[in-house]
Amino acid sequence: MSAHEFRALYERLREQAAQPTVDGRTGALRHLTPERVTAAAGEVRTGRTVSLAAAIDTVRGPDDPEPAVHRMTGPSPGEITSKGLHFATDRFAMNVHGDADSHLDALCHVVFNGQLYGGVPASAVTAEGASRLSVDLVGNGLVGRGVLLDIPRLRGVPWLDPGDHVTLDDLRAAEAAQGVRVGAGDLLFVRVGHRLRRTELGPWNSAEARVGLHPTVAEFLAERKVTALGSDGNNDTAPSSVPDVAFPVHVLAIHAMGIHLMDYLRFEDLVPACVRARRWSFLCVVAPLRLAGATGSPVNPIAVL
Repeated sequence: MSAHEFRALYERLREQAAQPTVDGRTGALRHLTPERVTAAAGEVRTGRTVSLAAAIDTVRGPDDPEPAVHRMTGPSPGEITSKGLHFATDRFAMNVHGDADSHLDALCHVVFNGQLYGGVPASAVTAEGASRLSVDLVGNGLVGRGVLLDIPRLRGVPWLDPGDHVTLDDLRAAEAAQGVRVGAGDLLFVRVGHRLRRTELGPWNSAEARVGLHPTVAEFLAERKVTALGSDGNNDTAPSSVPDVAFPVHVLAIHAMGIHLMDYLRFEDLVPACVRARRWSFLCVVAPLRLAGATGSPVNPIAVL
């Protein structure tokens, strides 16, 4: 995609999404109405719950040079052998926006041409945190109808190779093959097989080579009024298909349309559950941490079938 084509797409999607806040719901959150949340509860048939997150990695690797740190702070050696009451305690720290751990991107995450989503000045993000569009917007969670589109399953392969793109035609063909249709307010999950490839072949520098969505997929998101988008990869392909824009899907989804993104999820438990249930939609509960002013959060989406 040329720089001119990308800019035209960006401006068109931004104009379409330029609507006022509705009942406190900003950006694509306005599509997730109470009525649609209530309808999503009807997706529950068996009561089975499935996590869509990967285990947090604490081992350094080519795609995770600064892994999460988990340290035990108690009990002390003396407390372990002494009588009385003691507690096991620990401390956890992580880089939220890495290339290994499952996380959610807030609307303040993407700075493009000096602005955040909705024309908010980038100066709203300071060393103390974001004063606007932070993860606080979804502090009450994202609860709605989840839909999984499995692109490797559609193509008959275990995973898509780094550098490949999920296209608009792929999404529509997956809908037809799986007997499901993405609708307004949905939480759309697109499997590319990144997690399975990482498990089978080992981690690699995914900052330089990864599979993702083609930027034109953003038109699908706008057309269907999707509230959130998640993938088992980064959602963006590397190398980028757009000159001088390394993460075009992030720019289009977050910055132009106000869609929350979830990166590096894991669908290897969800796929067989959907196959057994013979359906690819479910109630989905996404509960980010309540981190005031944060640009994102570790996340553990739960599908309820």
